[in-house]
Amino acid sequence: MLDTIQIIIHAARVGNTAILKEMLRSENAVDCRNMRGYTPLITAGYHNQQEIAQILVAAGADVNAQDNGGHTALMAAAHEGYKTMAEFLIRHGADLNLQHENGATALMFAVMFDQNELLKLLLQHGADPFIRNAWGRSAIDIAILQDNKEAINLLKSMG
Repeated sequence: MLDTIQIIIHAARVGNTAILKEMLRSENAVDCRNMRGYTPLITAGYHNQQEIAQILVAAGADVNAQDNGGHTALMAAAHEGYKTMAEFLIRHGADLNLQHENGATALMFAVMFDQNELLKLLLQHGADPFIRNAWGRSAIDIAILQDNKEAINLLKSMG
């Protein structure tokens, strides 16, 4: 039998708004976590479930919650290239410069996975391109390693 957390996380993953709303109403578990530390909002970020994200944020979800590895919903959106999701999270207070356990930021994920539209968006909203990860690499260092020429040019223009 699925427990409450699994049901909520599954509803967030597949976009089942009816179940999510009912579970949130009865359980008040907007920021519950599964074994990996995923909250429903982080799950929605990975699966581009925008309506779910709206429901969760309206219910008070922490937009800066981090999973066991330090990933946030914004990092998930940056990794997957979900620009509209990232815009929504930024509008609702997502910290652009939070770092996960290895020091990567949403900006670094955008660079690493060739999500250059996300890179532009994050830079426009003030993401810090000079933060370094646990290996001492900044976003431009990662762009060079990935041979992401567009990202290299964008980041060079930042100074």
